[in-house]
Amino acid sequence: MDIYYLILVVPTMLLSMGASFLVKSTFAKYSKVVCSKQVTGVDAASLLLRSNSINDVQVEPVQGSLTDHYSPGDKKLRLSEPVYGVSTIAAVGVAAHEAGHAIQHATKWGPLALRSILVPVANIGSQFGPVMAIAGLGLSFPLLINLGILLFTGAVAFYLITLPVEFNASNRAIKILRANNVLNEEELKGVKKVLTAAAMTYIASALTAIASLIRLVLLSRRR
Repeated sequence: MDIYYLILVVPTMLLSMGASFLVKSTFAKYSKVVCSKQVTGVDAASLLLRSNSINDVQVEPVQGSLTDHYSPGDKKLRLSEPVYGVSTIAAVGVAAHEAGHAIQHATKWGPLALRSILVPVANIGSQFGPVMAIAGLGLSFPLLINLGILLFTGAVAFYLITLPVEFNASNRAIKILRANNVLNEEELKGVKKVLTAAAMTYIASALTAIASLIRLVLLSRRR
């Protein structure tokens, strides 16, 4: 625990906690609002895929809540229990967002491809980077410090590239839902609130990563 941690990292961690609460409460609120056209999550996802001539992605249920995701490796779009066969604003919004990722993958959208490349770098950097940097500080070993910071920088890059990927998926979802008259404008406002709340978690994570990186750099310069 140091002054940089208290000033830089703690506030962003509190922001992350707030964002997590916001997404859960917003999802819960709009999970109680039924769609006027009785469209379910799986219906919405399938419609977005068909509208982009994507026929090789399978939509299937997955256990849990807010566990929805698109797996590019096996081309499966997995929707959680409160989303898959449920006809609510929250369900349609989340399902459409995940379908947006499938569309990004099918069209070979650049930022998504870059994020996929950064996954192993992010895994290694987030796990070992800070540990190596702090160990280097304790041992007064500049090479270890710099290597740790370099590794963690890769993780930060992953968090940053995630932001446009998530925003774009949501924009694609809303655009297609509107174009196909799946929801009316009032319902689309609810979808936007659900997806905006979800986006806040990614923003908070990116800020936490950036703050942690700045902390490591400042500690290394002070030492």
